[in-house]
Amino acid sequence: MVPEISPGPERPASRAIGRRPALSIEINLPNLLTLARLFSVPVAVWLILDKSYGAAFWLFVAAGLTDALDGYIAKRFDRRTRLGALLDPAADKTLLAGVYLTLGFAGQLPAWLVALVVTRDLLIVLGFALIRTTSATRQFDPLYISKVNTLMQIALVGFVLARLGLGIDEGSATWLLIVTAAATTVLSGLSYLMRWARLVSGSEPAL
Repeated sequence: MVPEISPGPERPASRAIGRRPALSIEINLPNLLTLARLFSVPVAVWLILDKSYGAAFWLFVAAGLTDALDGYIAKRFDRRTRLGALLDPAADKTLLAGVYLTLGFAGQLPAWLVALVVTRDLLIVLGFALIRTTSATRQFDPLYISKVNTLMQIALVGFVLARLGLGIDEGSATWLLIVTAAATTVLSGLSYLMRWARLVSGSEPAL
């Protein structure tokens, strides 16, 4: 005889189904702007490889504007989401890494600087993942030196693209920006390593 299946075991499944909307991905204007910035990366890469540096410069400027705009809208109109918190830094790092790698491949930036920038970003991502698995930390505020470093990296890329695409006279500005970007990249990477060491050892309280 086949035992009668009671409705009891079906209840957890129905409750699980009922919880699915809480896991749904919310797509709002800030997230759409962030996605647009992410999708602009292959376009920027293609423009640089095609030596359309002027168009690449204006695309890079537009991407920067979407970065500022999506953050403003999310905070001003309370449109912050978990998806946005993950996508925004990912889009920023992908754009910068893509442009740096392409400019390095095109011979417009020194290979050692490109390697330095990409290695630093990879170490930050790996360190973040490591800390998430070994620490109770829930919040990672960016370090001040990291903000300075990001600003210098953006300034360098913007200047190089403007020089190539708009015919701006560089003088010694390019190498000055390269040295500053390299120095802040090293300082930022070392600062993060020291911070993670303190978190793992417990000498810095988890947030």
